[in-house]
Amino acid sequence: MTDRLLVIGNKNYSSWSLRVWFALVKTGLSFREERIALLSHHYKDRILEHSPAGKVPVLKDGDLVVWDTMAIIEYLAESFPALWPEDRAARAWARSISAEMHAGFQALRSELPMNLRATGRKVELSKHCQADIARIAEIWRDTRARFGAGGPWLFGAAPNAADAFFVPVAGRFRTYGVAPDATAEAYVQTVFADPDMQRWLADSIAEVEVMEAVERGRG
Repeated sequence: MTDRLLVIGNKNYSSWSLRVWFALVKTGLSFREERIALLSHHYKDRILEHSPAGKVPVLKDGDLVVWDTMAIIEYLAESFPALWPEDRAARAWARSISAEMHAGFQALRSELPMNLRATGRKVELSKHCQADIARIAEIWRDTRARFGAGGPWLFGAAPNAADAFFVPVAGRFRTYGVAPDATAEAYVQTVFADPDMQRWLADSIAEVEVMEAVERGRG
């Protein structure tokens, strides 16, 4: 049995968990998965058993504990450099757009919470959320134009760490029917055609917990 453990939240709701899970799966490393439902009465106690930050995701690699999405993905990339593009300029761009996603887009996070089971839901968008959507569409267009020749992912034929940061956004766009342009629509289709994403989606549909704030379209 592997000593590598990934602790995640609900697959239907936890965008942070999805980012790390997607990146880890793409390395080909074997790992165990422990899901702690975000609604659980004992969630805080259980997650504190794994991480001092008290949040998912958490990667435990033997005796080493790594938390925070960016830190985990950078840790994985130390052993699997292909998680970032090989070209120096492309790698800098990939890190920049990933950091922007990691730290920003608060209106989008609030108004379009991840809820993979709710495809077809419509919500009224604030001007701030519309601006977030426009910026993400711009990122995808520019990245594909500069570095995406040869494949359907942001940087070409294979997904990398930058894709891992934007996969949950593709999920949000799919749920709420957001399609700002043809590039965005094609990228969402690429994400959901991926077999690993299909596996995550199937698991999310099978979950039974319901987060009321998210189901109301806010969260």
